[in-house]
Amino acid sequence: EIFRAVHTVKGMSATMGYQAVAEFSHEIESLLDRVRRGEQLLAPELMDALFAAADALEAGIEGAMEGAPPSDAMTASLQRLHDVAGGGSTSEFQAMRMTTGGTVVTIAAADADDAPVAGVLVTVTQSPSTMLPGVRAFMVLSKVRELGELATVHPPEAELRNALVPMEFTMRLMTQASRALIESTVRSAGDIARVVIDDAHRAQASRATIGMTARADAIADARADAIADAPTGGGARLTRHVRIDLSRLDTLMNLIGELVITRGRLLQLTASSADPALDEAMQQASRLIADLQSEIMTSRMVPVWQVFDRFPRLVRDAARQVGKEVQFVVEGKEIELDRSLLDEIGEPIVHLLRNAIDHGIETPEVREAEGKPRAGRLTLSAARDRAAVLIKVSDDGRGIDRTKVLARAKAIGFVDPAVRALDDEQLFRCIAQPGFSTVDAVSGLSGRGVGVDAVQSKARALGGSVELQTRAFEGTSITIRLPITLAIVRALLARTGGERYALPLTHVRETVEYGPDTVQRIKGKDVLVLRDEVLPLLDLGEVVQQPSYARQTGAAGREIVVIERGERRSGLVVDELIGQEDIVVKQFDAPRDGLALFSGATILADGTPALIMDVGSLFQGN
Repeated sequence: EIFRAVHTVKGMSATMGYQAVAEFSHEIESLLDRVRRGEQLLAPELMDALFAAADALEAGIEGAMEGAPPSDAMTASLQRLHDVAGGGSTSEFQAMRMTTGGTVVTIAAADADDAPVAGVLVTVTQSPSTMLPGVRAFMVLSKVRELGELATVHPPEAELRNALVPMEFTMRLMTQASRALIESTVRSAGDIARVVIDDAHRAQASRATIGMTARADAIADARADAIADAPTGGGARLTRHVRIDLSRLDTLMNLIGELVITRGRLLQLTASSADPALDEAMQQASRLIADLQSEIMTSRMVPVWQVFDRFPRLVRDAARQVGKEVQFVVEGKEIELDRSLLDEIGEPIVHLLRNAIDHGIETPEVREAEGKPRAGRLTLSAARDRAAVLIKVSDDGRGIDRTKVLARAKAIGFVDPAVRALDDEQLFRCIAQPGFSTVDAVSGLSGRGVGVDAVQSKARALGGSVELQTRAFEGTSITIRLPITLAIVRALLARTGGERYALPLTHVRETVEYGPDTVQRIKGKDVLVLRDEVLPLLDLGEVVQQPSYARQTGAAGREIVVIERGERRSGLVVDELIGQEDIVVKQFDAPRDGLALFSGATILADGTPALIMDVGSLFQGN
């Protein structure tokens, strides 16, 4: 598959006139051909060289599109491939010469017997009346490159391109094409007064030019393949996809959000109407708005592989950097997420992967001594959980040293000196503190204490949460829980005191009535007894520091919302449940030194604002 991909790049580059990219691709293709035939061992060093070649190829294509000359990276990468492949790594590793601003860069041939070749000396004189002589000269060079390798050009190619008056220039061409074909090719560029061809020394170069001719033939064949594969105008092919700028999707999302708010307002205003026709029209409009909302949200959904596919290279490079062997597994690549969220999760995942490689997975020697396989297993997975997406990074390494983390946390005052042990929740709160690190030296991958903190900050900014599970000598798993979309979510509206708050339904399990049968007091604290399960109980009024009318007056009718995050559950006491509603999430900057309890705000159907609870923050310290 890689060979075929490089072959396609070569052919399309030749079609577009990106000759240097086509030549470079051909060299990579030749080496890959030896690998697939079993003539070249696919060693780690060769893989490193191929990755570097892929980077150079990508940069070369970008440069060719901007008209830049071949880059030094392409030359260095080709030399590296040649060195790693052990000399004659490909049957066509003859000599690659690239003209860069008048300087001829030569990659030596694999065989010492391949001396520099003489080729055909071609002198071209432009007509005195030539319009745009620089462009015409460039066309001549482009056309003759189809016949073989263009070794030298005088005056330099850059000078020819900028010519303002007709010129005479000379080039040395490595080709087996006949004199007649060479002349006709040159004259096809137009405005040519004379062509002089000197091929007296061609016989001396016959051996070396075989490789060049094969290369030219291969590029010509690839060009023909590309042209043959191109769609023609003969058939009536329907276009099934249209490219749309992301800003237009964002605008649509904002508009549908405002439409949802307006729908809620209209439903509230028409609820007391006695006009059946108006009620029916409003219900129909509501359904249409809901369908439109669903379609727009679906159009923004993209599979996570668009981000996940870049991580195998990162993991491989990081593992090579620290001398570890890692088996990287990606699962759930087809899971879809809102485009705006997908753009944001890349950085947190990078932090988690690098931490797992540097701190979690042991060296091959240590793993063997512990009876584990030499290669550690690192898994990146995505999965749907109701209206949320779970992105998990797990490894089978040493696990997090709870004793070391506890000692460090006590030393800097993060935990009480009386604490004897840390559970997973407490452990995560410690390592997620800004600047927290237990390593003695900073490495190129991690150690500055910003990784987990950055993951936690980003997840909360996106309305999500982070969970950790770790076991000594068995591994660590960190899960990022995210909503499918940030724009519109289904929420449960609750009142405490004089304020209304929105609880995302992704974190709401059920609701129960507040009463003596469900609420008991254990060790001086109220708890919820639910089907033989005892859950901690929080009063939303106390949490948000709002006076609760029901709590002050002892009035009945209070409600309990059972909230959950991962496997943890708790009861949240509110004064009143208002109902469910689709809310449009609006980001806001929380006031300094304010409560870190809210992930955003929304506008309710009656036009009043309400804060959206960050359910994950309610479990902190609980």
